This record gives sequence, structure tokens and C-alpha cells, in this order.
Amino acid sequence: MTHRVIVVTGGFQGIGKAIVERFLSSGDTVVSADLRHENEWVTDRLLTVQTDVALPNSVRLLGDTLAGEFSRVDVLVNNAGMSINKSIEELTVDEWNVVVNTNLRGAFLMTKYLLPLLKQAVDPSIINIASTRAFMSEPNTEAYTASKGGLVALTHSLAASLSIYGIRVNCISPGWIHTSQEQLSRADQEQHFSGRVGLPADIASACEYLSSNGAGFITGTNLIVDGGMTVKMIYE
Repeated sequence: MTHRVIVVTGGFQGIGKAIVERFLSSGDTVVSADLRHENEWVTDRLLTVQTDVALPNSVRLLGDTLAGEFSRVDVLVNNAGMSINKSIEELTVDEWNVVVNTNLRGAFLMTKYLLPLLKQAVDPSIINIASTRAFMSEPNTEAYTASKGGLVALTHSLAASLSIYGIRVNCISPGWIHTSQEQLSRADQEQHFSGRVGLPADIASACEYLSSNGAGFITGTNLIVDGGMTVKMIYE
């Protein structure tokens, strides 16, 4: 195959769907792994596989499926994520585990079980989708924030460990990305230096760049894509 094989978790909707569509438009073959998928070739370049990234057996089965279809994986995008926002008094241990296991352990498991296929690629790359919440918070987001902070740290640790295989590992921290049908106000847009709220396509563009040859000297880094929001001084 002259085209690349891209694996994207959480590719059913939102940011993940935009990433899948971007790589497809570039001529790559894409595997979208999501709980809401059926196992099928949707087109000759899009394979969907039902996967729970928090469960080792599910991720191991995905790895077996990919090994049966492809000789390698060129790019892994760990995008699957969720949030349960409750006060720490109300947040249960089970709810904490669900969020952390999906957002953080999922990236670990995907990397672990797809590593044999990543090693076979010429210029392999892993991209973790973290969040600016790793560096700034609102109340009652402890599970989500902790998981995304852990994902940033996991990124530079994996970059160190996997460098011997020529695998680059980076993460992207999106800011406010508009994924719903909710109408945004002018104030919503103008609180960004960019003058607008982010779109899923903005994160897809960042993934496209970090997985390209042009980013060959970039590894272990966190790319903040937030329209300048996290560095804006707010006095209201």
C-alpha cells in the first residue's frame, strides 16, 4: 500500500468524525474505533470497528482485527473521551473510573496493543487529544481534568520510550471546540484572540500536520489549539 493506515478512536462524531473525514480526504485508509460502530467496511478506505478503549480485551481484539487487515499502522489518534461533571462530594468512585479509564487508560491500551503494527510503519506517529483543561479549570471537572493532565504527561513519557522505534508521540490540547447545534453569541466568539470559537476541522488540521513529514522534528510536545483563549488576560 502506498497510502497510510490511520486509526482514530472516538471517530463516530464531533472532533473524531472530523479527523476521520480529513484523513479520508487526503487519500488515507482510516479505521474508526468507537463504541457506537458496527464492524464493517463502510467504503474501501473506511473500516469501522466497535471498540471500548477502556477495556483491554476490546482493544486487544481491535489489534487482532487490524493485524488481519493491514501490515502496519502509520498513525494512531487517541481521541476517544468523555466527561462527568459533578462536585467531588457527588462524584462516585465508579464515575471517576469511567472517565479516567476512557480518557487516559484508553490511550495507554491503544498504544500498547497497536505497537507491533506501529513498529512496521516507515514514519509512525501517535497523537493524543488532550485538552486545555489540563492547564486551567472550572469547578466540578476533577475527573476530566485529571485524565487530560495525565494524557499530556503520558505523551512525553511515550515519546521518550518509543523513540527507539522511530515513533513520534505528540498531543493536541483543544480549547473551546463547537460540536453542538447550540447557537453561539458574539461574546462567545470575541473572547478568543482569533475572533471565533474553534471548529472540529481546526483539530483535524492539527492532526494532519503533526502526522506529516513536515512535523518530523516534533515529538513529545503539546500543541494548544484554542484561538489564544488560555493566554488571554480576563478582568471581568
